[in-house]
Amino acid sequence: MENNDKIEDIGEEDVADYSIHAKDFRDIVVWGTDWTVETIINQIKKGNIDLQPDFQRRDAWNIAEKSRFIESLFLNIPIPPIILAEHSNNKGKFIVIDGKQRLSTIMQFCATHADNGDVFKAFNLKELEVRPELNGKSYTDLESDIVYVDDMASFLNQTIRTIVLKNWAKEEALYSIFLRLNTGSKKLSPQELRQALHPGEFLQFIDKKCDSSTIVKNMLGLKKPDSRMRDAEIIVRYYAFKLYITSYDGKLKNFLDNTCKKSNNGWDSQKYEDIFLELENAITLCNGIFGNNAFSRYNPKAGTFSNRFNRALFDPLAYYFSDPSVRRQVEQNKDKFRDNFIEKSKDDPDFNNSLELSTKTLERVTYRFNIIEDIIRDSCSQAIILNHISHDNKKLSVVKK
Repeated sequence: MENNDKIEDIGEEDVADYSIHAKDFRDIVVWGTDWTVETIINQIKKGNIDLQPDFQRRDAWNIAEKSRFIESLFLNIPIPPIILAEHSNNKGKFIVIDGKQRLSTIMQFCATHADNGDVFKAFNLKELEVRPELNGKSYTDLESDIVYVDDMASFLNQTIRTIVLKNWAKEEALYSIFLRLNTGSKKLSPQELRQALHPGEFLQFIDKKCDSSTIVKNMLGLKKPDSRMRDAEIIVRYYAFKLYITSYDGKLKNFLDNTCKKSNNGWDSQKYEDIFLELENAITLCNGIFGNNAFSRYNPKAGTFSNRFNRALFDPLAYYFSDPSVRRQVEQNKDKFRDNFIEKSKDDPDFNNSLELSTKTLERVTYRFNIIEDIIRDSCSQAIILNHISHDNKKLSVVKK
């Protein structure tokens, strides 16, 4: 949510998800340079730095914040360095590890200069404190006014420290660096880096659905696509468990990455559209059962729901409720399902633990899937065949029961 976040951090990706060792960093070459604003614009125009402009709707900064950043460049105030990683198989092309919002802001402000405004959305400066005379002005206004000739020359020649990582061998190293750098109040999701490492029709599809699906946005308490890309990550999780659940080995990062790779390689737009529709149907059913508390943990001590979205609970509910035959039966027994869910939350501390602690282990994933399966069976008046999840300490497996 924009201000009061509805999405719990429980179950999100972190450094512990990556199998990484000191030796994985030894061969990385760190190259530092000072690129001017003009040079950076040209690198992006040429496609050497991929900013994925389609994702501008996810801007983390508002216009005032962007304006203050541009003002800092006009004032020659040092800004944090941009960190890029050179593509391992495409030399001279770069992935943004840290600084995407800063680079996007430069391109948006300079849109008419950079690409005639066809790709990046230009903005006028506002709420500047040190240079208030620039308020209301666009790049075009300043460029065409003789009064600001020196200012514009200084702006385009302003240097920004740029650090480039080369010769990296494992994606895990980049994810680790990304997570260590993104520790601020507006911490990004690793999904942003995943978008850059595994671009393709699948993630483009996911991004469009995050923008167009009111059902998904309401589920996550969002008015627009999440600036941290957690909405995209959550939908990727759904497809991962729906399509490739038997590939899950407790390593969430690899599970999601491989889902993106497989989905891009075997892209079938109608198939993925149909599966997404089943997700929306699953969310609608969950809303009908729990109301505003859909996908929220129940706190037995407080006797209330957390009213925050929990990834670990979403996974099994979306998995089972996306099956039309399951939905039909649960739809007829919504009150009983809700009552059974609350009772299980009260009586089974292991179930609550599986939603809060070490949520990604094979044991915890299996346990909560089994509990939701049991609640479905106990709630339905007729016998029902369900996928039963188990594991062999290596991967999950599925049998129908």
